[in-house]
Amino acid sequence: MSTYQIGLERLSLSQIAEIITEKQTLQLSDAALAKIEKCRNYLDDKLKRHDGPIYGINTGFGYLQNVEIESEKLSQLQHNLLLSHACGTGEEVSPDIVRLMLLLKIQSLSYGHSAIALTTVQRLVDFYNNDILPVIYTQGSLGASGDLAPLAHLALPLIGEGIVLYKGVKTSTKDLYQTLGWETLKLQSKEGLALINGTQFMSSYGVFCLLKAQSLAKWADAIAAISIDGFDCRIDPFDTFSHVIRPHAGQVHTAQNISKWLSGSELIKREGKQTQDPYSFRCVPQVHGASKDSINYIQSVFETEINSVTDNPNVFPDEDRIISAGNFHGQPLALTLDFLCIALAEFGSISERRTFQLISGQRGLPPFLVKDAGLNSGLMITQYTAASIASENKQLCTPASVDSIVSSNGQEDHVSMGANAATKCLRVVNNLERILAIELLTAAQALDLRKPLASSQAIEALIANYRKVVSFNDADRLLATDIAASVTFLRTEKI
Repeated sequence: MSTYQIGLERLSLSQIAEIITEKQTLQLSDAALAKIEKCRNYLDDKLKRHDGPIYGINTGFGYLQNVEIESEKLSQLQHNLLLSHACGTGEEVSPDIVRLMLLLKIQSLSYGHSAIALTTVQRLVDFYNNDILPVIYTQGSLGASGDLAPLAHLALPLIGEGIVLYKGVKTSTKDLYQTLGWETLKLQSKEGLALINGTQFMSSYGVFCLLKAQSLAKWADAIAAISIDGFDCRIDPFDTFSHVIRPHAGQVHTAQNISKWLSGSELIKREGKQTQDPYSFRCVPQVHGASKDSINYIQSVFETEINSVTDNPNVFPDEDRIISAGNFHGQPLALTLDFLCIALAEFGSISERRTFQLISGQRGLPPFLVKDAGLNSGLMITQYTAASIASENKQLCTPASVDSIVSSNGQEDHVSMGANAATKCLRVVNNLERILAIELLTAAQALDLRKPLASSQAIEALIANYRKVVSFNDADRLLATDIAASVTFLRTEKI
């Protein structure tokens, strides 16, 4: 098992994918260790020399900013902060996203502008490496002043509180510490605020959604290519000439990708095709390409965010400055998470239209892609299901980022609602996966009905693997099972 050194280089989505797939452990680099210790030592020294309030360090929080706290109570202040802000509710956050939250919180704290104690960061590293995952809830964050509630739940086990998932079993932190022989940490000044201020809930959802979106974008092209041959479409719309005169990167890439998938197909070369194909086939490069370009832009925003310091106040030892600002505000993430919802919903929208065309009984295909239509309903209701999910995605595309509700007695008077954007974005991602799985089910059936004519070697090989888990539909059967198997196929098959 390899180890990823935190603080040596800029963290990218591809590196995160590598950390996850290779199950790498984390280790603070020497550079990160030095920065963390330097900042903590600076703050300790500053508090000895400084008289007067410094927000979040020796004061209350939010509306209580003007309440000064005695030095002997600063540790209790941070302890109370975690307890009082752990107000999450709703469903539990998936373990995969909690792992990302730990990774991204450690990354942000490693820059040496948060005045966190080294022992605290190291404990978070220990949580990650031992797969100790705090139980966190999906609801509670306004996406400004940081993801306060979910990050408070992330940090609770540091002080011996809260529930954790360990080796797949829920247990109280107190019981786990007894089992492991660990001591509860006593937080120092500023530490609680460093832990709960930040955008790691939104960021982790965004990273998870982006990694899955990149995979689904590849599948969208592959499945569209199968549908194109299944519906007996023309190859002309994917010719390079049309795309070099409108050279959006995603459009050009998609046209090339579809052409590659269809290269060598007997069906695509067949004579006597209709003059034009419906937009859902003909405009795949333009629609898929626009969504891919959007994903690339959104990725750039998130890669900036996960390599940033997002707690408050920010501590600058070299400049002898402690600045209370607003890096915890999730607006850049809220807007792009809403944008990602739209981009992914469009993949699903055009996919559902291709499914609709494939079962419509046109171009030599039987109605609903089944023999004895009437006695058998075939794949009729798969399109209903896809339409229902595509419609839900459109509803989920209502932006969260345009909303704001005043909180903290008016001190926090504009919030991003990025956490709501994040959780609904994951729903859109999972919905898209199901819509594409239904199109694959339909397209594979149409392609088999074209035999003995064959598609390309690449497509025939993919369908052969698919047929190992979902057989050709000769007569009506339980289609929910086929859809579930198709979803699993998209998750496990490499293309």
